[in-house]
Amino acid sequence: MTGLGEERPASTAGIWRATLPVWAGLMVLLVATLVGAYLELGRFNLVLSLGIAVAKAALVVVFFMQLKRPDPLLRLAACAGLVFLAFMFTLTYADVLTRAPPTQPGTVMPRSIPDRPAAGQRAF
Repeated sequence: MTGLGEERPASTAGIWRATLPVWAGLMVLLVATLVGAYLELGRFNLVLSLGIAVAKAALVVVFFMQLKRPDPLLRLAACAGLVFLAFMFTLTYADVLTRAPPTQPGTVMPRSIPDRPAAGQRAF
């Protein structure tokens, strides 16, 4: 096996047999996402949604992008994409952390002292 697709199905029935279970799994995860959107789990809604999204991404990466093949160039390209994505998330997070709090007139801020009105609100 050289990783060049010798083990890939050659017939239409073989292709259906290989992709239909993955498609069914993605549909089950889609329904789980829909059901999870209506559950009242508090902070765990985010955890559930991210877990389902990671599972869907893993199915797509392994089966449709064929990263389970032993092709090193394909894996190198996937790793480069992940490094780029991590770099962009890091830059975005650094930007959010270094921003000043919103102080423009009209900005609605939560009240910290109950006697004074919040920034941008009138006192009457």
